[in-house]
Formats: sequence, structure tokens, C-alpha cells
Amino acid sequence: MKFKKMHGAGNDYVFVDARNKTRDWPKVAAAISDRHKGIGSDGLIILLPSEKADVRMQMFNADGSEGEMCGNGIRCFVRFALDVNALKLSDRPVRVETGAGIVPVTPLWNGEVMTRASVSMGPPRLVPADIPLVVEGKGPVVDHELEIAGHKIVFTGVSMGNPHAVTFIDIDVDDYPLHEIGPIVESHSMFPNKVNFEIVNVLSRHRLKVRVWERGSGLTQACGTGACAVVVAARLKGLVSDNVTIDLPGGSLDIQWPGDGNVIMEGPVEESFDGDWRG
Repeated sequence: MKFKKMHGAGNDYVFVDARNKTRDWPKVAAAISDRHKGIGSDGLIILLPSEKADVRMQMFNADGSEGEMCGNGIRCFVRFALDVNALKLSDRPVRVETGAGIVPVTPLWNGEVMTRASVSMGPPRLVPADIPLVVEGKGPVVDHELEIAGHKIVFTGVSMGNPHAVTFIDIDVDDYPLHEIGPIVESHSMFPNKVNFEIVNVLSRHRLKVRVWERGSGLTQACGTGACAVVVAARLKGLVSDNVTIDLPGGSLDIQWPGDGNVIMEGPVEESFDGDWRG
């Protein structure tokens, strides 16, 4: 099975053209993602035909669970689709069908190479039932307190097609025990579909430093939907301007959100290597 490994700001995925393939994709995803016995990645993304968009993206986390959307993955997905001739070059944005709906992606070029992309991520979902989040009221859920393993978590709930709990902290995010707290937050009963957990340092009104515990994948170098959710949460709290750079362990993403409407994300696209998976 031919594959290509790519990453956006260190958030790495294996990409497979599945238009003429039938496999147990959750099982394949778990095997491929294993960093000791597989290729090693944060998950698997497969390319499928779409009846309502240009192409369809289906993504699986490293544990084999299916995710609705991946902001870093979708940028790489469009370059992959171009590489395997599933798309033709055009001036208009590429419409990608995802588990969170149809997402427009605009390739950005350095000469003849697609090195970045701008993604219209859609509007954030702030109603608790739409995140989903088990709390009373219609939302938005800002600075909700949760006691976990002796730690008081004060979070803001946002969905960017998948659920996020965002918390702003004073200590450096590098010193926070995210590897211990992340999995507990992810599986808390307040989040019926589990949740991605972001911890944030406010560096200025234009820059935030972030680490992420991703649902189904654990600690990752970056998270596109998470970066968007962080900016939405920060904007709701009046902490940032409309244009924000998010510094993640694997690189930086640029996010625009004026307080309503669509969130726009721009970030890098990089190819690692390709090969033939025989697992």
C-alpha cells in the first residue's frame, strides 16, 4: 500500500489514496501510527471520492478512533490530493468533505511547490450541546471550573468541528504536567465525545504559546483545530486581537478571528517521505 508521510508544524500524518482500496482503516491507523513498530505518526488520513465536494478526507487518530476534522492534516491532504492527481490545479479554493462538513482550503505556493495553505475553518460552535459539553445553559462556556486529580482546571469550551477545552495558565506551558492531566481531562464524563485539551500562555495580544493533548493521539507537536479553538477562547476573554500567531512545539500557525464568522487558519505543509506499507 503506497503512502506518503507529511506534517504541518510537526503534527504528522500518514496519507493513503483509498479511492480503490478497502481495508480495516482503524486497525491500519493504529498499526501505522505506532512509533516503534509502524511508520510513526499522529494518525492516518485517507483520500476518498466525494459526491458533494472536490475530494473527501477521512482521518483516524493514532489509537484508531475516527476524528471529525484535522486542521494541520487538511492542509497536507490537499497537497497529497494534488500529488496523486485527485485534484486539478485551479484558482479557486479546494472544497474538502470532512466529518465536520465541507471545508475550503486555499493552497499557497512557493514557485511550483505548495508550501502553505489557508483554511476557512468555519465558525466556532459555542453552545454546550454542540461541542458537546455536559453543562447547563446555552453558552458560551467561559472559565468553567473543574477539579481533576487535585488540579483545578478553569477552561473555555469550543468546538471547531471537534471538541476542545482551553485553559490559560500562568506557569510556562513547558512546565505543566500535561502528560498526566491531559488523559484525565480527555476522558472526563463532562465530555461525552472526549475532548482535546489545550494549555495556553498569553505572550501578547498577538501571540500565544500553546501545548496540546489530542483526543486519541496524546501529546502532539501541533493541532490546527486546537490553535483555532485557543484563539476563539482568548478572544471571548478579551485577551487577544483579531490576528494571532500560535507558537506550538512543532512550529507556528497564524489564526484570524474578529469575534464572529469563520476562523481562518494559515500554516505550513511539509513532506517527510513516501514508501510502501506492507503491514
